[in-house]
Amino acid sequence: MVEIMRRGEIWLARLNPNTGAEAGKVRPVLILLNDALLATGMSPVLCIPLTSKLYKNLAGLRIAIAPRGLLLKPCYAMPEQARALDRNRFGEGSLATLTNAEMAQVEKLFIAACGMAQYLIPQH
Repeated sequence: MVEIMRRGEIWLARLNPNTGAEAGKVRPVLILLNDALLATGMSPVLCIPLTSKLYKNLAGLRIAIAPRGLLLKPCYAMPEQARALDRNRFGEGSLATLTNAEMAQVEKLFIAACGMAQYLIPQH
């Protein structure tokens, strides 16, 4: 039986076939979709791929995720690579879960990568 997905969890997913510079292969991804939508069983699921490589020129776009649970090595979230994946691309369960503080970091960089950083500034 497959576990219920929750926002902030890390799951393995098959990202191939990929095109060009898209993240590919089987890799951990961070579930970004809202829990209410996940509970409906809707597909596809919005997620952010993780990588174990940190390139210095991209460091400002990455959020470090320390090993925990079944996530065995340090990873970095790639918010500019967000993708919607069909549920049949995911493994059978969660590897780990991010903290609220980590999710807040991911959300800020995701919003910035989407060109919506102005929504992070409090309005008076």
